[in-house]
Amino acid sequence: MPVKKLLLFPFSGNARESLAAVMEANRREPSWELIGFIDDAPSTHGMSCCGVKVVGGREILVQMPETFVLAVPGSPESFNQRKGLIDSLNLPASRFATVMHPSACRAADANIGINTLIMSNVVVSCGVTIGNHCIILPNTVISHDSIVNEYCCIGSNISISGGVSIGANCYVGSGTKIKEKVTIGAGSLVGLGSNVISDIDAGVIAAGNPARVIKRLPPHI
Repeated sequence: MPVKKLLLFPFSGNARESLAAVMEANRREPSWELIGFIDDAPSTHGMSCCGVKVVGGREILVQMPETFVLAVPGSPESFNQRKGLIDSLNLPASRFATVMHPSACRAADANIGINTLIMSNVVVSCGVTIGNHCIILPNTVISHDSIVNEYCCIGSNISISGGVSIGANCYVGSGTKIKEKVTIGAGSLVGLGSNVISDIDAGVIAAGNPARVIKRLPPHI
């Protein structure tokens, strides 16, 4: 299998964690040549993590058209901006990478989209679908027949029971547990450590045990 060139965007915590996943995967079987990070902030250019530098901004995407990209922006504060930021790269689907840490477990019939990061010790069970442009952080279990739609950030140590549906562009905080067959509407944030036992509307912040809506978010343009 030929080694493919890879850029990580932006120079963030998620991207540095994805670097760790790529480096571990390369230890098992060399698959990626790490070109570096790219970032919109000139102040980051020349910085490095584990010997891998921020090589510039988006101009690198034009200068190196053969290079794959893993774009992993997003945090609880900015999760609803992920779609716009990733889409603004104006890259064809064929240029996006998908990275899975070698300790993660994926069922043979699970589907994982492009530009998706699966971190260490994640379990992606039978019949699961994970959409494009998602992040699944360490030690999370996604049980049978669940759906994580595109542009979602799923935190660490989360238990997603069978048949759950998480709408596009959601953020689920670390330590959350979600009951079987629950639906979480698009564009919602679930606070860390929540127990979700019933459906959650789109475009809200929910938290607690059991999780309840605590705020409705304005439409994001």
